[in-house]
Amino acid sequence: MTPEEFKQHGHQLVDWIAEYLETVDTRPVGPTVAPGDVRRALPEHPPLDPEPWSDVVADLDRVIVPGLTHWQHPSFFGYFPCNSSYPSILAELLTAGLGVNGMSWVTSPACTELEILMLDWMRELLALPDRFASTSPTGGGVIQGTASEATLVAILSARWRATGGAVNTDGDTTRLVAYLTSQAHSSVEKGLRIAGIGTDRIRIVDHDESFAMRPDALAAAVADDRAAGLVPFFVCATHGTTSTMAFDPTPEIAAIAHDTRMWLHVDAAMSGIAALAPEHRWVNDGLELADSYCTNPHKWMGVNFDCDLYWTADRAALLGALSILPAYLRSAAAEQGAVVDHRDWQIPLGRRFRSLKLWFTIRLDGLGVFQEQVRRHVGLTQELAGWVRADDRFEIVAPHPLNLLCVRLRAGDAATDALIEAANGSGTALFTRTELDGRSALRISVGGRTTERRHVAAAWDLLRRLSPSG
Repeated sequence: MTPEEFKQHGHQLVDWIAEYLETVDTRPVGPTVAPGDVRRALPEHPPLDPEPWSDVVADLDRVIVPGLTHWQHPSFFGYFPCNSSYPSILAELLTAGLGVNGMSWVTSPACTELEILMLDWMRELLALPDRFASTSPTGGGVIQGTASEATLVAILSARWRATGGAVNTDGDTTRLVAYLTSQAHSSVEKGLRIAGIGTDRIRIVDHDESFAMRPDALAAAVADDRAAGLVPFFVCATHGTTSTMAFDPTPEIAAIAHDTRMWLHVDAAMSGIAALAPEHRWVNDGLELADSYCTNPHKWMGVNFDCDLYWTADRAALLGALSILPAYLRSAAAEQGAVVDHRDWQIPLGRRFRSLKLWFTIRLDGLGVFQEQVRRHVGLTQELAGWVRADDRFEIVAPHPLNLLCVRLRAGDAATDALIEAANGSGTALFTRTELDGRSALRISVGGRTTERRHVAAAWDLLRRLSPSG
C-alpha cells in the first residue's frame, strides 16, 4: 500500500467507522452465526498476491460484521460496558501511526511522561488519595492492559513484600495465603495461580446478604491461618463485583490487613469510574488504606480498550517484584533515578502509547460528558428497578446503587434461564446470566455511551413480554 492509497483508504475507513457507530442500533445486538460459519465463509489459504481494498471491505461487511456481538449497541446490557468514543478512536489511530514502544523513558520520553501525567489527571478527577500521586514518596500509577493484569501485578508485589524479596531467590512461598470472596473476579484466582499460590492457599471468605465480604469471617480465617503457621499476604476487596456490583467494606478489611501486613488490593474495574461524579465518590471509601487500586476507563468512561488505571502506594515492592535490568535495557537517566521505566511496572516488556487516548478523550470530550453519562445510567437503572418492583413476576436479588440490576423470575431458575435465552435470541437486546448462591439471575448492565431511556424501556418491555404470565 502506498502513502496515497493509505490516505485514500484511511478516509474511507474513518467514514465506515462513523457510519457503523451511528447506525449500529439498526443491527441485531448479537450474531446468529453457528460455530465455524465465519471461518467457512473465508478462504482456507492465504492469498499470494495483494487483493483490492474493495474486496477486503466487502468481506468485512459480508462476513466479519454479521459475526460480531455489537458491544457499542445501545441495547447491549450484557457483561459490562466497553465503550468507545470518537476522540479515543482517533488517538488509537495515532498510536498505531506513531508506532512507538514506550517500554522505557529513553525509548520515547513523551510516552512515559504523558502517561504519568494522565494517571495524575485521573487521580485528581476521581478524587483518589494523595498517596497514589506520582509526586508522593512511595506511590504512583501506570496504565495496564486490563484489571486482570493489574491484579497480577498487585499479587506479585504482595508476594515480594511478604517474603522480603526472597521470592526471587530461595524464599518460601508455600505458606502464603490469599483471601477473597466468591464474588471477586475470576482473574484474582487466576493471578494467584500464576504467582504460584496453590488453590489450597486461597481462602474464599463468606459474604453477607448483599454479597459483600464479611469482615468477621475474614478475621476468623486470618486468625486460623496464623495459628497454623501460615502467612496471610494478600486480600482483594472489590468495589463493584462483576456479578452484582457488590461493594466490600474496605475500611474494615483494611484494619485486618494492617494488623497482619497483608497487601490490600481494591478492584473497581467498572464502578470506580462513578467517582467522576462527586455524588458517587462513596465508591472510594477506604482507598486511603489500600496498597493498590485499579479502575477501567475502557468500561464506563468511553476510552477504548485497553486502558486499566493501576495505582500503588508501595512502588518499592512493585519494582522489587518486576524489575530486571539486563545491559541492553539500562540507561543513565534511570540509574540516576531521574526517570520512570514503565516496563518495570507491568508484566510484558513492550507497551503501546495508551495514554494518548486518555489525553485526547479528556481534552476533546471534557469532564462534563463523562459525568452526564454516569448520572444518566445510574438514573435509568434506578427507574428500571422501580418498573421491576411493580411486576410481581420478578424480584430484584441484589443491591443496585449504580448501573447494574440483577433480577430473576419468581417462577425459578428454569424460567429465568429460559427468559435469558429467549431475550438474547430475539436480537433486540442482550443480557448475561449469573449465579448468586446457586440461583440463576439475569444481569442488566446499563452503561452504553448511546443508551437512552427508550432503549432501557424497550428492553424491559421485551423481558415482560417473554416472561410467563402470573
